[in-house]
Amino acid sequence: MKLRTKFIIFAVVVHSLLAAMAYFLLRENKLLFIGMEVLVLLSVVLTANLYNAFFKPLNLIRAGIETIRDKDFSTKFVQVGQPELDELVDVYNRMIEQLRQERIAQAEKHFLLEKIIQASPAGIILLDFDNRIESINPAAERFLYLSGQSLQGSQLAALPNTWARELTQVQAGQPYTFRLNGIRTFRAHRAHFIDRGFQRAFILLEELTEAIIKNERQAYEKVIRMMSHEVNNSTGAINSILDSVQYYTPQIDEEHREDFTYALQVAIDRNANLSRFMANFADVVRLPAPSKKPVQLQALLKRLERLMLPQLEHRHINLSMKLPANPLCIPMDEQQMEQALLNILKNAMEAVKSEGNIWVELQKQPPYLTITDNGEGIPEHVRPMLFTPFFSTKETGQGIGLTMIREILLSHGFQFSLESNEDKLTSFRIRLTAEQTK
Repeated sequence: MKLRTKFIIFAVVVHSLLAAMAYFLLRENKLLFIGMEVLVLLSVVLTANLYNAFFKPLNLIRAGIETIRDKDFSTKFVQVGQPELDELVDVYNRMIEQLRQERIAQAEKHFLLEKIIQASPAGIILLDFDNRIESINPAAERFLYLSGQSLQGSQLAALPNTWARELTQVQAGQPYTFRLNGIRTFRAHRAHFIDRGFQRAFILLEELTEAIIKNERQAYEKVIRMMSHEVNNSTGAINSILDSVQYYTPQIDEEHREDFTYALQVAIDRNANLSRFMANFADVVRLPAPSKKPVQLQALLKRLERLMLPQLEHRHINLSMKLPANPLCIPMDEQQMEQALLNILKNAMEAVKSEGNIWVELQKQPPYLTITDNGEGIPEHVRPMLFTPFFSTKETGQGIGLTMIREILLSHGFQFSLESNEDKLTSFRIRLTAEQTK
C-alpha cells in the first residue's frame, strides 16, 4: 500500500471518529457540539496542509526521477518559499546541472574521439564483445581496400589474404610487424578498453612502408654511388692499360700470340661486363622524377605485345589481352611505365618458361591493370622478400627488375601487389590512379 493511501485512510478514520463524537455531543450539549465541529474543521484544514507539506516534496522527487529516467537534464524546479522544499529544489537543480554538464562534456569528448579516429592516419579496427569487427576507420579501409560495412560482424580470420593470418597473431601489449607482398610493411598493436563493464579490444595499424623504403633508398644509393665511383675509376684505368697492351700484340711470338690475344679479350670482356653490371645499379639510383602526360594504355600494351612476340613464340607462350573498347588515358611517364610493364611481362614469361599462358586485363572503373601468368607461382618463403632491393632467386640475377618496377610505380603514386593463389596463378595488379595524400 502506498504512503499516500495510508495517510488518506488514517485521516478519514480520525475525522470519522471526531464526527461520531460530535454527533453524541449534539444530544448532550449544543455548545460543545459547535466547538467540536470547529475542531473538526480545523483538523481538516491542518490535515490538508500536512498532506501538501508531506507529499509535495514526494511529487517533486517523483517528477525529478521521471526527468532523469527520460535523460532530460534541462528541466529545473522553481523555489516555492517553503524552506525544506526550497532546499530540496536547490539540491535537485545543482544535481541536474552537474549531470547536464557531465553529459555535454561526455558528448563532446565522444565527438572529438570520433573525429580523431576518422582523421587518424593509423588504421583502427574496433572489435565487439565477441571479437568480431564492429567498425573500421577510413585509414584501415585504405589499408585493406575494403569498406567498413562489408566487414562489419566478420571475424578477423575472414579478412582477405595475408591480413587474416597476420592480424590473428597479434597479442595484446606486444607490437607485431609484418610485410604484405614484399612491399607494404605494417606494425600492429592490440589493446583493450572497458565498455559497460566488459572488456573489448581494438587493433591499431601503422604503415611503415614509406619510412622503410626511404631509409632503404638512402642506404643503397650511397653504397651504389660509392661503388660506381670506385669501379669506374678502376675500369677506366684498366681499359687504358689493356688498350696499351693490345698495341704490343704484333710483337708477341706467333706461338704465344693466340693465347695472348685470347687472355686479353677475356680481360676486356670482363671489364666491360663489370661496367655494365654497375651501370644497371646506377640506373636505379639515377631514375628521374616522372614527367607525366596522358598516355593511352591500349596503345602502350599493344606496342609491348609486338615487342615481346618473337620471344613468346619461341617459348610457345600465349599472350591474351582483354582491353576496353574505349580508349583509357592515364597521366604517366610513358617511357618509365613502358620499362616497368616490360619488366613485369618478362618476369611473367620467365615464370612460365614455356608452353603456358599470360593474361593481360585492363579495367576502366576503377582503372586497374592486371598481368597474370600460370607459371610456377611464388614460393611462400620468397613472398616476404619480394621488392626487397636487389633480392633475386635467380643464380645470375641482380634483383634490378623488381626494384626498378617498385621505384617507378611508387614515384607515380600507383598502388600495386604481386600475389600467387592456390592454383599457382600469379597476378601483378596495378591501380592506375595516384594515391591520395593521407
